[in-house]
Amino acid sequence: MSIYSFQANNIRGQEVSLEQYEGKVVLIVNTASKCGFTSQYADLQKLYEKYRDQGLVILGFPCNQFGEQEPGSSEDVHTFCQLNYGVSFPLFEKVDVRGSEKHPLFAYVTEQAPFEGFDLNQSAGKTLNAFLQEKQPELLPGDDIKWNFTKFLVNREGKVVKRFESTVDPLDLEPAVKALL
Repeated sequence: MSIYSFQANNIRGQEVSLEQYEGKVVLIVNTASKCGFTSQYADLQKLYEKYRDQGLVILGFPCNQFGEQEPGSSEDVHTFCQLNYGVSFPLFEKVDVRGSEKHPLFAYVTEQAPFEGFDLNQSAGKTLNAFLQEKQPELLPGDDIKWNFTKFLVNREGKVVKRFESTVDPLDLEPAVKALL
């Protein structure tokens, strides 16, 4: 099995088979427009522009499960991303990324790349971990996604090779992306 076994509706509501990304290096990200990490859209776009011609594609999956930070419609999400960050990588309809209604793609990627904890040596990792422990401790156990902007790096064969938590800046993924290109 690989990510190519899955389908999702793009931001315009059209079903897309992830098989169309076969042979590409893929970065799958759960996103939100009103999150403290929303500015990561800018660096995701930079990474995409720099490496898309070498085979990188970034797939953004908006999600409203964390603090209701993606409340708008698909059109709202698309407009926000275009106006504020010039996003040109593929965006999809809102999905659940954890819990009983999670999209099958996210069930697969979290199984392939379990949660390894936050980097508590960086302030963002400490802050998010402390926030979750205090405000939403039910999100911490298990391998499900913990917050917006969790990133999954997938090789050209459709296999998940690495999970990067919300606190990891997209530009810090550059060496791992380059190694797969």
